[in-house]
Amino acid sequence: MNSSEENEDILQRHRKERKDLQGKITALKKSIPKNDKKKKKEVSEIIEKLEKELEERQKEELAEQPQNGGDIRGDVDDVVNVENGDASEEVVQEKRVSKAQRRRNKKEAEDKERDKRIEEQEKINKKGPRVQELNSIVEALKKDNLQIYDIPADGNCMYCAVQHQLEITDRETYNVDQLRLMTATFIRENKDDFIPFMCNDDEELLNDEQFEKYCQNVAKTKVWGGQLELRALSNVLSSPIKVIQSTGPTTIQGEQFKGTPMTLTYHRHLYRLGEHYNSTSALQKEEDN
Repeated sequence: MNSSEENEDILQRHRKERKDLQGKITALKKSIPKNDKKKKKEVSEIIEKLEKELEERQKEELAEQPQNGGDIRGDVDDVVNVENGDASEEVVQEKRVSKAQRRRNKKEAEDKERDKRIEEQEKINKKGPRVQELNSIVEALKKDNLQIYDIPADGNCMYCAVQHQLEITDRETYNVDQLRLMTATFIRENKDDFIPFMCNDDEELLNDEQFEKYCQNVAKTKVWGGQLELRALSNVLSSPIKVIQSTGPTTIQGEQFKGTPMTLTYHRHLYRLGEHYNSTSALQKEEDN
C-alpha cells in the first residue's frame, strides 16, 4: 500500500471513530435522569474526556504521516507530482476546479443523508411516544365525550387550562396572574400541608427561605405548575380538578367539592420542553357527508 492509500485509510478510520463517538455521546446524554444535575455534570466530564482523548490520539497519528508537513487533514489529492518537479499553471487550475467539485459532491452527499434521516425520523415518529401518548389520551377523552383543547406551551399552560375550564363550566373566572397569586397565597398559608412534598434539586426538603422563594416564583414568574399547584387551586376555587394522562390512573384533586370537575390533560412527550397541560372541550362529532 502506498502512502496516499494509507493516508486515505487513516482519514476514513478517523471519520468512523468520530461518528462512533458521537453515537456514544448521544447514548450517554439520554441516560441522564431528568433534573439530575449531578449526573449531568458527571456525564459532561466523561464526554469531554472522550472527545479530548480521541482528538489527541488522532492528531498524533496524523503527525506521524510524512504528507503535508505531518498534516493530512487537508485534501491528500492536493499533492500534485509533476515529472519535471514543477506544477504548471494548467495543473493548478485543474486542481482548483477539482476541489470545488469535491465540495459540491460533499454537500450533495450531506443533503441526501439529511433527507434520509428526516424520512427515517418521520417513520419513527408515527410510532413514537408522542403519538402513542396523544392517541391514548384522545381515546380516554372520547369516553367522556371530550376532546383536547390546545393550550400554548409558555410556562403558564396549567393556569391557562384552568382558566379555560372556568370559562366553559360557567364558573367565576380569573386571569392567569390572579390564579398564580391565589395559588401561591394558599400554599403559603397552608405551609404545613404542602412542605412535606416540596424538595430542592438535592432531594432535600425546602427550608423556610427556599419555601418563600418557591411561593414567590409561583406568584410572579412563569414557572410551571404541577400537582401541588392543582391541589391548591382546587381548594381556592372549591372545585374538583380531574387530570387525564396516557399512563397511570386519572387523578382528581378536590374530590370533596361538589360540581362538575374541571378536566385537564397531562402530557409528558407532547413538547421537547417537557411536561405540559392542555384543557378539554366537548367532543365535536364529524358530520356525515
